[in-house]
Amino acid sequence: MHLLEVSGISKKDERGFELKQISFLQEKFQQIAIAGETGSGKSTLLKIIAGLVESDAGQVLFEGKKILGPADKLIPGHPGIVYLSQHFELPNNLRVEQVLEYANLLSDEAAAALYEVCQINHLLKRRTNQLSGGEKQRIALAKLLITSPRLLLLDEPFSNTDMVHKQLLKTIIRDIGAKLRISCMMVSHDPLDTLSWADLILVMKDGAVIQSGTPQEIYQQPTNEYVAGLFGNYNLLNHSLATILLGPAISMKHSAHLFLRPEDLVVSSTQDQGAAAIVKAVLYYGSYYELTVMVGKHKLFVKTADDDFTIGDTIYITVRAGEIWCM
Repeated sequence: MHLLEVSGISKKDERGFELKQISFLQEKFQQIAIAGETGSGKSTLLKIIAGLVESDAGQVLFEGKKILGPADKLIPGHPGIVYLSQHFELPNNLRVEQVLEYANLLSDEAAAALYEVCQINHLLKRRTNQLSGGEKQRIALAKLLITSPRLLLLDEPFSNTDMVHKQLLKTIIRDIGAKLRISCMMVSHDPLDTLSWADLILVMKDGAVIQSGTPQEIYQQPTNEYVAGLFGNYNLLNHSLATILLGPAISMKHSAHLFLRPEDLVVSSTQDQGAAAIVKAVLYYGSYYELTVMVGKHKLFVKTADDDFTIGDTIYITVRAGEIWCM
């Protein structure tokens, strides 16, 4: 039996926006990320799965049983599913331990393990009005998890967080799955946050799922330019540019545009290796540089660890073996 089965979910709101026949499966302990531009329907879908919003058509089964929406249930939601909104709230002026005691369904030992995973042991004696935004978020998360859910839904958990708390929260979310054995589904406005975490990524556009696959498939084999662009810079080689970089024999085998990520291209300062290119921009990202180069009239993005390229340099580009995807 699947943990979650979403079948033909459709929903039209008062603005005319519509979720369109969304279907997918989630297995036990599988981590799913939902990516897409703002307004693509990610949060609405998550709320329907949580039982907080009624769909117009379709159904959601959790552990084989239908999730009831607000029209069929006085208090919306499902006891085995918890939903952390972007706009979570905590009671004012209570000690953190009091907030958690009211919701606790765990033994003392299990609760202590949960507090350790959420990294809040040092906060238990504080009052909620003495917490930072990141600390409040971790308390809100622990308050949900202490009810022993089997599925955690996270709606934009990294929004409005600084880099330090974002990295801490990423570790916590990873530990929730690995140590607490709770399945997760996450919506993130920055899809790059999900690549190292998700087992499956669903990409949404205009209320529909347009591609689903592993992080590797989504990143290296996108369905179209929309999917490609969500996960960073990319290059599309038309027939003319493909002939320059790959040679006429290879480029003639591909009728569509060839897709390459910047790291799929190799740069060299040696003239007998690859096609000549002029460096137009050099951007430093810590562990690598990204070059914008021109091959004739064609612009390309290239990643390199070398720091000896400057604007105006002539360099030579080749394609890594096997890194060709027809879009």
